Amino acid sequence: MVRRVRNAVALPVMLLFACARAPEAVVQDCPPAPAEAPTSVASTPAALAPPIAGATTWREPSAAVRELVDARPTPGVSIDPTGARVLVMQQRAMPGIAEVARPFAALAGLRIDELRAGVRRVRTLDGLTTIAIDTGEASTIVAPQSAVIASPAWSPDGTRVAWLSLGEADVTLWTARADGRDARAVAAVLDLLGPAYRFAKDDLLVVVPHAPAPAPPRTVVPSGPVVEDARGDRAQNRTYQDLLANAHDEARFEAFATGQVAWADVEGGPVRPVGAPGMFTQMDASPDGRFILVERVRRPFSYVVPYERFGRVVEVWDRDGNVVKTIADQEPAEAIPIDGVRTGPRQVEWLATEPATLVWFEAQDGGDPRKAAEHRDAWMRSDAPFSTTIEILRLQHRARDVAALDGDGRVLVREYDRDRRWSTTWLTSASAGAPATKLFDRSSLDAYADPGSPVTRTLASGHRAVATTDGAIFLRGEGATPEGDRPFLDRLALVDGAKARLVESSADSHVEFIGFAGAPGVDALVVRRQGPEVPPDLHVRTATGERALTHWPDPRPGLRGVTRKLLKYRRDDGVELSGTLYLPPGDPPAGGWPLLVWAYPVEYNDKDTAGQVRAATNLYMRVSASSALAMLAAGYAVLDDAAMPVVGDPQTMNDTLLVQLEGAAAAAIDAAAATGLVDRTRTAVGGHSYGAFMTANLLAHTDLFRAGIARSGAYNRTLTPFGYQSERRTLWEAPETYAKVSPLLHADRIDEPLLLVHGEQDDNSGTFPLQSQRLFAAIRGTGGVARLVLLPNEAHSYTARESLLHLLAEEIDWLDTHVRKPAG
Repeated sequence: MVRRVRNAVALPVMLLFACARAPEAVVQDCPPAPAEAPTSVASTPAALAPPIAGATTWREPSAAVRELVDARPTPGVSIDPTGARVLVMQQRAMPGIAEVARPFAALAGLRIDELRAGVRRVRTLDGLTTIAIDTGEASTIVAPQSAVIASPAWSPDGTRVAWLSLGEADVTLWTARADGRDARAVAAVLDLLGPAYRFAKDDLLVVVPHAPAPAPPRTVVPSGPVVEDARGDRAQNRTYQDLLANAHDEARFEAFATGQVAWADVEGGPVRPVGAPGMFTQMDASPDGRFILVERVRRPFSYVVPYERFGRVVEVWDRDGNVVKTIADQEPAEAIPIDGVRTGPRQVEWLATEPATLVWFEAQDGGDPRKAAEHRDAWMRSDAPFSTTIEILRLQHRARDVAALDGDGRVLVREYDRDRRWSTTWLTSASAGAPATKLFDRSSLDAYADPGSPVTRTLASGHRAVATTDGAIFLRGEGATPEGDRPFLDRLALVDGAKARLVESSADSHVEFIGFAGAPGVDALVVRRQGPEVPPDLHVRTATGERALTHWPDPRPGLRGVTRKLLKYRRDDGVELSGTLYLPPGDPPAGGWPLLVWAYPVEYNDKDTAGQVRAATNLYMRVSASSALAMLAAGYAVLDDAAMPVVGDPQTMNDTLLVQLEGAAAAAIDAAAATGLVDRTRTAVGGHSYGAFMTANLLAHTDLFRAGIARSGAYNRTLTPFGYQSERRTLWEAPETYAKVSPLLHADRIDEPLLLVHGEQDDNSGTFPLQSQRLFAAIRGTGGVARLVLLPNEAHSYTARESLLHLLAEEIDWLDTHVRKPAG
């Protein structure tokens, strides 16, 4: 692609949508052009028109695209603890903008719905149904599209379902019998810092609002300045958003977050408050029901980290709320090193298979991964009445989690080596000095060697443990292979490591294990089966055969005849790559389909794991409004999830990021063009978040693409000075790399048209809307071609139907204008 000589013109900035040197195809969105000085034909692209000053109405793509993305998603499912019924959870494809635009307070790293006084929820459910596995009979719990609900859960005995009903100005806990009878409201609850409710055997433990009075209103007149001090300690924090900023923010956060722990009856009736009010991030009854583990936030708060790192207290209460033992009482953790952890007890939890035993991890290296240490973590234990604490096991690397086995008192403990990106799982017991057997030991990035995750089940106490039978556990996984994913369920004998495959997928059938019908074992399983042309449905598999349990609507009406191919190719440095090429229905136009390459860079330590295939060509294709696959309905081929690996030493791999991205992008275009079905001269690139960062860099440093689409990216790495993605160095330790990979600093080289999209309420670390606004201004200021779309009320991911349809209209127009036309 020939580099263009550009002519910069000073033009006004807009508020909501903006375009710089917009193409004629979208001139209907732009106001009359201001006068400008004459320019030569050789220096100015002929198809360009003046930028808009601000478009204010929603747009929509064609009816074919709308029909495709409006289809309701395949429901989520959950099997009850006894294996008798399946809970089916329905949801809308997209909520309306009115739901997304509900007023919220951004405090302490949270988005708080100000009317409901709970966490802001923009993705919710709208219906619940149960299905009897033996008969297939369906029972309605909440009629589809009749309510806004969240957080459904089974009772431990499988007789009831609970859920949160989100009203206009409250959040209420409801329960109903598994067959839909006896639905009733239990209590108004506080759904904010932690779980609003938990089952505890036959009871419910809830957090209810403490003060009916609303949070303090926003103030206009300040009472004084905000003052912060640096006292010599290194506080290398990520660029968190929505932090507290002043004393008024502190008061509002405390008012919203303060609740009261209480016991509630699943049948309804008054709740019984226990203990003192607090800002609770956790509350969980012991397996024997005698104690309550609570974790709460306390003052002082912080203005530089979110609430998870505020001062915290971990306590054990008795059933009446009296403090039995304080496990931890900690100050705000503002100076945790990059990739480090908090010192003192962390991940405090009940051991699911013991009556009242607490376990937790404690850092042995000061929480600093850069510090040399023989052991990074210790696993601790304390039994009721919690007067003593013993060390069970020391771990060489950072502990990840612990899971109890339901049968014989043993546990699985997992640790992670940050330097090698290596995961090790130990089989041991929760007794001091107990032998530990290495069960799994592998690169966490080695998809082919992934043994799967242990299948868990709910115990009578409401806690979860790894399901066992006859000395074996069950493992379910994605089953990555060189030909694509083949999901599986294995039975692993712990005594000798022998495996038996119980569920296996094939090239044309994607079979996913959902749960056991009845007790854990091989007698009856529930699976979700689908294929390239077979919509997903639940099936019951027994020794005598398989039968369909559901017959759900086709989730992609109106898009038939799409073909896909798994492309495998090689980068010029020898790294194996892959991506899935989707082709629109019908015959390609002369010269081949125009192509959109959609990708997201991922870091790897070595070429072998980087080159593994991570795709599922045996899935029934579901197209959401945020997916690049929606472009198929507009006549574009899509190379989706094109591999963009960044390979090397985790400490320095970003030094060669640009070279590796260019090599992967060039190889992707070559592989797609080699099919003879796409036109390599009509190719665009796009991505979201880190994929947007990739897109801007590819346009700045290569001439491989005709145009780009960058959504919610970060383009100036000096604004994320304490690391980004997997970068472990600070700006001051690697200034040249930070500058080299920042597209903003190379905006004068972005000489292909770039569509920038951003949610104006982006809540992701580092991807402030300012990132897109500044890159747009830089491209415009250096004479480039760009368009900026800021989606109101949207966060890092976009959810409202109006926003997503507008996004699709913008993307299709952008590609039609800059890519669809033949080169020249």
